[in-house]
Amino acid sequence: MVYTVGQVARLAGVTVRTLHHYDEIGLLSPSGRSGTGYRRYDDADLERLQHIRYYRELGFPLEEIAAILGDPASDPTAHLRRQHELLTVRIKRLQEMVTAIEFAMEASKMNIQLTPEERFEVFGDFDPDAHAEEAEQRWGGSEAYRESNRRVSRYTKEDWLRIKAENEDWGRRIVALMASGAPADSPEAMELAEEHRQLISRSFYECSYEIHTGLADMYLADERFTGHYEAIAPGLTAYLSEAIHANAISRA
Repeated sequence: MVYTVGQVARLAGVTVRTLHHYDEIGLLSPSGRSGTGYRRYDDADLERLQHIRYYRELGFPLEEIAAILGDPASDPTAHLRRQHELLTVRIKRLQEMVTAIEFAMEASKMNIQLTPEERFEVFGDFDPDAHAEEAEQRWGGSEAYRESNRRVSRYTKEDWLRIKAENEDWGRRIVALMASGAPADSPEAMELAEEHRQLISRSFYECSYEIHTGLADMYLADERFTGHYEAIAPGLTAYLSEAIHANAISRA
């Protein structure tokens, strides 16, 4: 299949300018050109771009990526294996923050009765009060906010560790499903979206399908949410948002 530069930019979540730059430095040159000289990419180009994005996410400079991908002794499977190992380490650390980040920005000001040592064990170096004022301004008048405040005020260290473990397990499974190529509106993806909704309902406040789809839209609109999910896995923000909407429509 042949793609225009605009189509590749939308599929990969990069800018056209970035693709032009990759072409100029020889990192990703399109396999063909149209009769009028426009860039045309094929599936092999998209596969190379995927590897570039993974290495960039891991912090590799463009020059080093070019050297890695230009190694005649390497192959796509070896690249995927190496990227998987590096990302697994990073994902583990990021997923330890999922519960704290989502809660701080979605619901409450985190009235957590923990000692400093316990807070560090649960949240690491993430400050769960960082978005407290904004959360209160945005949701303070809602029943969901009040309900969440009532619940978390009673949570113990063990409760937070349990919630964190549940979210880590969910995060591993949705990243694996996305990596498998399953569409966001597949039954498996919708089931994980439903589990995401139920995790919120069980731990913080009753998350209706209307609220859930609203959160899905916010994940895309708010760069902090987008950055959070993209740090877990490139493309996860849009994947989760689409799965949430598909699930809500399916179960309505």
